[in-house]
Amino acid sequence: MLSFINIFNFIILILFTGFYFYQAYYVVIALFRKSKVMTAQKNNKYAVVIAARNESAVIGQLINSIKQQKYPSELIDIYVVADNCTDNTADVARDAGAYVLERFNRQNVGKGYALDYAFKSIIASDEHYNGYFVFDADNLLDENYVAEMNKVFDNGYKIVTCYRNSKNYDTNWISAGYSLWFLREAKYLNNSRMMLNTGCAISGTGFMVSDDIIRKNNGWKHHLLTEDIEFSIDNAIEGEKIGYCGTAVLYDEQPYIFEQSWNQRLRWAKGFYQVFAKYGKTLFKSIFTKKSFSCYDMLMTIMPALLLSLASVFINLVFLTVGLINIETYPEIISETSGAIIMSGVNSYLVLFALGLITTITEWKQINSTPLKKIKYIFSFPIFIFTYIPISIVALFRKIEWKPITHSIVKSIEEVRQ
Repeated sequence: MLSFINIFNFIILILFTGFYFYQAYYVVIALFRKSKVMTAQKNNKYAVVIAARNESAVIGQLINSIKQQKYPSELIDIYVVADNCTDNTADVARDAGAYVLERFNRQNVGKGYALDYAFKSIIASDEHYNGYFVFDADNLLDENYVAEMNKVFDNGYKIVTCYRNSKNYDTNWISAGYSLWFLREAKYLNNSRMMLNTGCAISGTGFMVSDDIIRKNNGWKHHLLTEDIEFSIDNAIEGEKIGYCGTAVLYDEQPYIFEQSWNQRLRWAKGFYQVFAKYGKTLFKSIFTKKSFSCYDMLMTIMPALLLSLASVFINLVFLTVGLINIETYPEIISETSGAIIMSGVNSYLVLFALGLITTITEWKQINSTPLKKIKYIFSFPIFIFTYIPISIVALFRKIEWKPITHSIVKSIEEVRQ
């Protein structure tokens, strides 16, 4: 039995290394290669679409940051979908200068349905746009955001994502955990993908999509719990390459209360399972039939780490339980299995710590926090990621519905940068 548990844990380690070694190459690329500088031949016309549910506290700051863009104001229209609101979000958005679409539908609930309503309403109007920006109501934009995204869009990318920073990195270890993950995703995943000319992935908010794709899809057709990764994977399968713009900076509010964080990541975990169930087979086939590395990359994003982690935890706990029940017969199982679990945890902590450390060092100037907190939250970053393990287990068995996240960090772009 002891040889089995040792062999099993070694196989898990080998699989992890084999599946994700390419991401170590991504880190090397991001550290030592310079990004391509792009220029735009023309200024395109865009609609900004914001899905907002009871966001009166923060929606005004986002609209103000859009209006402060160093880009021709006549080429940017702002649409806010006041989705099942019970507050004055619609009034605040109108007063700030946005077009407001009010939607009331208690059956089809979620961001995807709000986006679909907005896109179909705009398509049915007399207005025409080259592309659409999608933001969450709590976001803030750097004043060069639209101009920088336009450069990548004008170079032929029909979908473009951005550099996702945080409004409240230093609130606590939870908000810092989110922030470091998104900074790492921008710098060491999407940035490297862009330099290697493979497809990137959008991440929740802060992306743009061409009018062609919206019309081809007849609006927004992605309604799983993680509509962002569903959209990314659907386009990877279709061969549509998503671009990345590291000079377009968005500031996003992160949850800082554990219950809110648990509920949000529970939805994400369930959404990953849904996406894998719907697209996993096609995604796997496309790796070979279309010789698509992007499809492999997206497959690695949604599943193996989750499955391998769950399998490792389950098998080791089973052996530990057997050892406790039969402690007189197999006393060595407890020490051996406990040692394996501890060693696995230590190794995982060190890998995640290294990711957090590298990200913090290279993005030091982008992180709006004190030096002490920047250092402190490197150590808590692996713990934040470890909390995904029970979340992923619960998501397997519980029915999850979309729930709005309360946003309360009311800051201007100038205050965030202080």
